[in-house]
Amino acid sequence: MNDNSQTLSCVMIPMSGRQLLLPNVSIAEVVDYASTEAVANTPQWLVGYLDWRGLQLPVISYDAANGGALTVPGDNRGRIVVLNSIGDHHKEVPFMALVTQGIPSQARLTGEQVRKLDGEPGPADLMQVEVDGENAWIPNLEFLESLARQTRH
Repeated sequence: MNDNSQTLSCVMIPMSGRQLLLPNVSIAEVVDYASTEAVANTPQWLVGYLDWRGLQLPVISYDAANGGALTVPGDNRGRIVVLNSIGDHHKEVPFMALVTQGIPSQARLTGEQVRKLDGEPGPADLMQVEVDGENAWIPNLEFLESLARQTRH
């Protein structure tokens, strides 16, 4: 029996030393990474701002927000993933952006392909999962949105 109605279109997003798993619907757009200057006295996780569709979006380093080092991609590998916000503050912060360490890839997944693991989550992690034998993290989007709200200017 082949039941494709239970598949979910997802995106695997490469970060430093890990990858994130998000449903396609959470992503508004993927754009090329361009170096941006972070303003002085900004949080460690703030890479800079992206001028996107007339909005100034804070670009968040997931690695730094999760307690790691701020890593900026090199060699044209990185992208910026623009995410739709999901929390209670959607009108205040409708979008936010994450810098990646490579090009995100598409995946169609079923529930059987994703298995929860007992990894120790950082503040920006919701949970660790295994996807077809590969480890991935589902990010805590509400936490990331709370960071984005701190940078409104």
